[in-house]
Amino acid sequence: MIVTVDGPAASGKGTLARRLAKHLGLPHLDTGLLYRGVGYLMLEAGLPLDDAAAAARAAQSLDLSKIDQEKLRFDEIGEAASKVAAIPGVRAALLKLQQDFARQPGGAVLDGRDAGTVIAPEADVKLFVTATREERARRRFRELQDRGEAAVFEAVLADIKTRDGRDSERSIAPLKPAPDAVLLDTTRLDIEAAFRAALSIVEAPRAGRTRS
Repeated sequence: MIVTVDGPAASGKGTLARRLAKHLGLPHLDTGLLYRGVGYLMLEAGLPLDDAAAAARAAQSLDLSKIDQEKLRFDEIGEAASKVAAIPGVRAALLKLQQDFARQPGGAVLDGRDAGTVIAPEADVKLFVTATREERARRRFRELQDRGEAAVFEAVLADIKTRDGRDSERSIAPLKPAPDAVLLDTTRLDIEAAFRAALSIVEAPRAGRTRS
């Protein structure tokens, strides 16, 4: 069974995907971590993020096991990931890795921006998780505060808007719901309610019910 969970930044898709994978007993891939890894390598090397050739080489040589993944959670890395993700050579270099993960025996759960549209369009269930920009900014703001990072809400909201525009308007694999994706708006849902809603959508096909 392949399940994809796509959506914009801070929508809750990663948390939901991890919980779904654990509940279903399936391996999970946060595809965004791959792009964060490329962004991290570019920043560590002091390379400009719009250097397409260097970014593609970084993607081809990426080994997440050699990077402290806690470092990939910083907002600076997320911003870098959004920029390198718009580079066609980076996306091409990472595509097969993601597709192989999705198509492993037994299936998998993947979350990202294009898991249901590009990586695994054949997925059994596709979720598109969203929330208002203001709510997503509040979540990211609280996350930064909990990590002890300095943050200003207005700046976090502006960053969310910038990322949304960049992710949705890029020419290669833009952020958008797959035609057969089920929309899950988590604006007014806590994590438990969101998980129950997501699990109901995922289990509907197996129960012979129609997804809606």
